[in-house]
Amino acid sequence: MKNLSLILNGILAVAVIYLYILHFSGESPVETEDAATVSSSGGVPKIAYVNSDTLLEYYDFFQDKRTELEGKAQKLQSDYETRAKGLQSEITSFQRNAGSMTMNQARAIEEDLMKKQQNLAQYQQNLSSELMQEEAKVNEELYEKVAEYLEEYGEEENFKVVLTYTKNSGVLYADDSLDITRVVVDRLNERYQERNAVKTSSESAPADTTASDN
Repeated sequence: MKNLSLILNGILAVAVIYLYILHFSGESPVETEDAATVSSSGGVPKIAYVNSDTLLEYYDFFQDKRTELEGKAQKLQSDYETRAKGLQSEITSFQRNAGSMTMNQARAIEEDLMKKQQNLAQYQQNLSSELMQEEAKVNEELYEKVAEYLEEYGEEENFKVVLTYTKNSGVLYADDSLDITRVVVDRLNERYQERNAVKTSSESAPADTTASDN
């Protein structure tokens, strides 16, 4: 689950050196009057930031997916432990009764148990791979949802750069006036709930079985 909490660090652009120049030099690094990169007020692009930790904490989509993944992980872990206990029981029984077996019988059972151990180890690897794939799928979906909305919101508000601001992001200071986290979270949640409502309505709608009268 730790990878999920870090995904937004790959979503939002980080321009630390650029911010440093703007904040401490007081000079605009833009020498041309390109309207696509310069604001109308002072020649400085509009910049905002999103606190990714806060976004992940309050974004309903992420919380729902995290709950689903944790539930699936617990279920798979329980299944694995049940199989492991069953195998351990067989091993214990073999060790207890090995003295009364012929050499060929003991060797055959021992080989069978070793094969089961290998199968159990492979099963554990398969479970880990399955969970990693599920996590990667959630990461990709999270990326798409946040990036898609920030592109729209950036165009609406004329933002040229949106940063991610967390403890390990490299941004040492950011004024609260640049923080758009709350707005982004609220609107992402609105969009998520609206889509869920449409999906639920579509799934619960009865099929049209009305037949035409002859």
